[in-house]
Amino acid sequence: MIKPHEAWIVSVGMGYGHQRAAHPLRFLSPNNKVILANNYEGISKADYNFWNSSQAFYEFFSRSQALPIIGKFIFDIFIDRMQRILPFYPKRDLSKPSLQAKINYSSIKRGFGKDLVAFLNTKSIPLITTFFTVAFFAEEHGFKDEIFIVVCDSDISRAWAPLNPQKSRIKYLAPCRRVVNRLKEYGVKDENIFLTGFPLPDANLGGKNLGILKTDLAERIINLDPERHYRQKYFQTIKQFLKGVKMTDRHQHPLTLTFAVGGAGAQRKIAKDILFSLRDKLLKNEINFKLVAGTRNDVYLYFKNYIDELGLTKLLGKNLHIIFAVEKEDYFVQFNEALRTTDILWTKPSELVFYTALGIPVIIAPPLGSQEKFNKIWLKTIGAGISQEDPKFTHEWLFDWINSGWLAEAAMSGFLDGRQFGVQNITDVVFHGVKEPAKNYQLL
Repeated sequence: MIKPHEAWIVSVGMGYGHQRAAHPLRFLSPNNKVILANNYEGISKADYNFWNSSQAFYEFFSRSQALPIIGKFIFDIFIDRMQRILPFYPKRDLSKPSLQAKINYSSIKRGFGKDLVAFLNTKSIPLITTFFTVAFFAEEHGFKDEIFIVVCDSDISRAWAPLNPQKSRIKYLAPCRRVVNRLKEYGVKDENIFLTGFPLPDANLGGKNLGILKTDLAERIINLDPERHYRQKYFQTIKQFLKGVKMTDRHQHPLTLTFAVGGAGAQRKIAKDILFSLRDKLLKNEINFKLVAGTRNDVYLYFKNYIDELGLTKLLGKNLHIIFAVEKEDYFVQFNEALRTTDILWTKPSELVFYTALGIPVIIAPPLGSQEKFNKIWLKTIGAGISQEDPKFTHEWLFDWINSGWLAEAAMSGFLDGRQFGVQNITDVVFHGVKEPAKNYQLL
C-alpha cells in the first residue's frame, strides 16, 4: 500500500522518553516501525559500542542516586552538570556551544552515524527524529531531505541545538512555548521552530473530536470528585469543554492509581512505600493500583516479590496489576491502554508530563536531572501536577486530595492547557508546510 506521506522515524533505545515520543508517529515510516539509531539491522560495531557505553554510563549514574549521602552528588557531577539547563532569565545570547555539543560533534566528525545516514539516503523522504544527536549527524553526513527534531521536554539544554545554529537547516517541533523561546536563546532561527505539542497516542484521543479522551475524562472527574466540590463550583466549565458527554455518578471503573518508574528503574522504592501504605485499602477493594515496570524484568521481579511479601498476591489481576512487556513497543501499547482507566498518574516529571493533556493529573515524584526539574515547574505552572507527600502515608494524604476535589481540578487543568494534537500538527508542518499549526490557544 502506498502511503500519502512517509518519513523516516528515528529514535534511540535509551530510557523510554525518546521512543515514547516516536511511537505515535511510527505509522509514517515505510514499514510502520521506528528505527533505533543505537540498535538497527546492520549497525556498525563502532557505532553500536558507542551508543551502548553511553547508555550504560547514564543508567549507572541514574541508579546511583539511590545511594545514601553520595548518590545525588555523583549524579550531579557526572550527568546533571553536563546536561544542565541554565535559568531562562535574564534573556541573553546562549548560542555558544556547550561542552556536550562539542563532544557530540567531535564524535560525528570521526564518522559516528555515517552508516545510518547512508541507509536513510536510499529513500528520498524527510527524517523525523526524537533525539538531537541523530539530527546532527544526519546534517553533517549529508542527509538529502528535510530534518526534524521532536523535542521531548518542556525545557532543554544547549546540547539540543546544533554547533552553529544560524547555519543549520534542522527544524524543531516544540511541545510548548518555553521550548520555542529557549531555542531562540540558543540561536536557532525563527523559521526553523514550530510549536506543535508533544505527539500523544490516538488510542487515547479518539480523533479530532477527542471522543475517547472526553469520555474517559468524564469518568475520571467522577472518581476524583466524590464529594462533588469541583463539579459544583466548575459546572459550566465542564459543560462547555465536555459538551455532549454525560456526567453521571455511574462508575465504569473504580478509583485507579498508576505508578510508573523511569527507564533506569531508579525510583522503584517509592512504589514499595506506596504498596505498604495502601495495603489495607487494596485488601478492602477501595482502590485499584497499577505498577508500571516497563520493560525492566528486574523491576517487575522487585514489584512481584514485595507483593508476595505483603500477602497481596491474590489481588494480582484484580485490583492490583503490574504492567510489563519484553519489547518497548508492546509496553507502550499496554501503558496507553492502562491510562484509559487511570485516574491519577504518579511518576517522575519525564516526558510523561505532556500526558496530562489527556486529562490525567500527575503526582510528581522527585525529578532526576535538570530537564525533569524544569518539567516539574512547567507541570505545576499549568496546575496539572502536585508534588508527592511522603509515600509512606499515601493512604492518608491521597484520599484527602481526592475528597477535596483538588485532583479533579488538576485533571481539567491538564486537559485545558495541554496540547492534544501533536501528531496532526507535526504532519501539517512536515508535509504541508504549515508555519503556525492549529489549536495553539494554550497559555504555555
